[in-house]
Amino acid sequence: MIHYKIYNTYKNLPENWNDLVQHDVFLQSQYLQALEDASPENIQLFYVGVFKNKVLTGVAIIQRVQLYLKDMFRDTKVSCVKTYFQDLVSKVLKGNILVVGNLTHTGQHGLFFLKDELTQTQFFEAIFSALSDIKETIKTNQNKKIRAVSLKDFFVNDSIHNNKSVFDSAKLNKVFVQPNMILDIKPEWSNIQDYTTSLTKKYRDRYKRARKKLNSIKPVELSLEDIEKHNEELHELYMNVSNNAKFNTFLLPKNHFYSLKQLLGENFKVFGYYLKDSLVGFYTLILNNKAVETYFLGYDCEHQYPNQLYLNMLYDMLEFGIKNKFKTIVYARTAMEIKSSVGAEAKPMVVYLKHTNSFLNAIFKQIFKLMNPSQNWEERHPFKT
Repeated sequence: MIHYKIYNTYKNLPENWNDLVQHDVFLQSQYLQALEDASPENIQLFYVGVFKNKVLTGVAIIQRVQLYLKDMFRDTKVSCVKTYFQDLVSKVLKGNILVVGNLTHTGQHGLFFLKDELTQTQFFEAIFSALSDIKETIKTNQNKKIRAVSLKDFFVNDSIHNNKSVFDSAKLNKVFVQPNMILDIKPEWSNIQDYTTSLTKKYRDRYKRARKKLNSIKPVELSLEDIEKHNEELHELYMNVSNNAKFNTFLLPKNHFYSLKQLLGENFKVFGYYLKDSLVGFYTLILNNKAVETYFLGYDCEHQYPNQLYLNMLYDMLEFGIKNKFKTIVYARTAMEIKSSVGAEAKPMVVYLKHTNSFLNAIFKQIFKLMNPSQNWEERHPFKT
């Protein structure tokens, strides 16, 4: 017999939850606690356990996201055309949506089930039923209607796509989104010099120039106490980057990085960039088994361009991965061309979407294409052939 349970907090998760999801730190209770304790204001968390004969065999993370114009478009200096576009998007998406997955991080970190115990159809039927229950609960308790449902982020070769009828019956649209930029660390790289040796002269020279431009700026790993001490500065630097994004769905609270460090310990890294005693930039990493998952970062706009802070961060993330013998660096979305120049490859991804309004659902693909316009960027090939 297959059934499911919905949990409103990590505190109530089954004892063996972590045993099932050892492969992914983003599904484990420590991370979920950190996220719950320092979640964006507009995100509410739900957890679903799918059981077969009373044994936990599948899990899902579901986020209720409240989207409003001020959250989506925080830059007010826009043209009339952009204002029209923003109004269109906000009319379609404004309000409450349910996301199966983790909106705060790129990648498929919201679903897992034992394929030997459950079929894909059985698992997703349970998840879709849980989504209906969550919709009803939100309607009953808060009088809010769910306007859209999304399942994110799947690689195009994921086996999830094999059972198309499951998603067709739920009237979910399959939509391509921006790729995930991933760099596979070559076995022969034992240090950063091995990496630079594998580059063509053009990109090796670029690496050397970037390193020189750091000048006296020094990267330093921050302890829990350092993060607490620099809490305001870290948030301000994060906001510098966040406010320049064209489209946003959330804003991290000030205690977010502290909460993750406190609960993930050595699996969460924060590196600050100091100019003398001033913090001018930082980046964060989540260590997920053999993968280094790049997380949020921030920098002082005054030093970003002259010191090539962002490019140096990408190199430092890679150096960390090589030095600590990880297999991949997950650079995530955005800034695809510069990540490509470091050696990351674009891995196409899709999401499944459904609007609760049948007319809007029929045109959702076209609307989503407007939100995720195709990027005209040149793929770089930095390695020797």
